[in-house]
Amino acid sequence: MEGIVPVLGLYLLLNLVAAAAFWNDKRKARANRWRTSENLLLTVAFLGPFGAWWAMQHYRHKTQKPKFRLVPVFAFVHLAALLYLVLSGA
Repeated sequence: MEGIVPVLGLYLLLNLVAAAAFWNDKRKARANRWRTSENLLLTVAFLGPFGAWWAMQHYRHKTQKPKFRLVPVFAFVHLAALLYLVLSGA
């Protein structure tokens, strides 16, 4: 049980970083500045899908781009992996 706390902390951090990346890109878009690449945004969304999904909805950013429809899929994959880990007793 002790080993789970650092893992959860890291996972929370990854989701916060993902949310910040989407917020920062939206801010740059409004200011007409150099933007974060979509591949980098998708990579951080894969690592922290809940933060990315929240930021997409909250800031209304990248919600119309077809490839960003993968973000909820990433979240589902993370939930499925968590469920597997819980049920397998890992």
